[in-house]
Amino acid sequence: MTNSPEATHPDSNPASTTTDAAAAPDVAPEFERLVEPRSENRLALESGVWHQISPKYVTVQFISTGSFLLVVIAATLVLTLLMHQLWAWIPGGIMTVILAWTLAILPRQARAIGYQLRDDDLVFRRGILWQRFVTVPYGRMQLIDITHGPLDRGFGIAQLKFVTAAAATGVVIPGLAQSTAETLRDHLVEVAESRRTGL
Repeated sequence: MTNSPEATHPDSNPASTTTDAAAAPDVAPEFERLVEPRSENRLALESGVWHQISPKYVTVQFISTGSFLLVVIAATLVLTLLMHQLWAWIPGGIMTVILAWTLAILPRQARAIGYQLRDDDLVFRRGILWQRFVTVPYGRMQLIDITHGPLDRGFGIAQLKFVTAAAATGVVIPGLAQSTAETLRDHLVEVAESRRTGL
């Protein structure tokens, strides 16, 4: 028996600006169609495939979240053991559980983040249980900005932010390699200007 062909990429309808998970492209739960980042900048401009963020994003998040977790544990121990403030066990314990769970699911959260370049727009997705898909038409991009903190700079990653006229379609793609973010920004600026001028 021959299997019927299935669509491998999202619908390229440029009129859509935001979609929910029910109306989103056919995406397997394990995100097997996400493309691992490489050093070649051409991959950031490749259309029709899902691109994944840099694995260094997980390392940066582990360091920042783990550091905050250590501070919470230390503060809880000081308040309870040295200052005999037993009430500190409650907020300290809750914060510790939340932060530990955040660390546990960080790798899967990172794998769930991806973006795709299409003919008329860029599609961004994130989320594990509740997936969010946002479609940003090139012609509506008003500002494309690259930001990075001290840890990001140390690991050579950055986040790319798109600002549009509609606040609901604003998108921040975290954990991009610095070279990928710069190449993608330059490409999107060029395409956005062309679409706005009707070229």
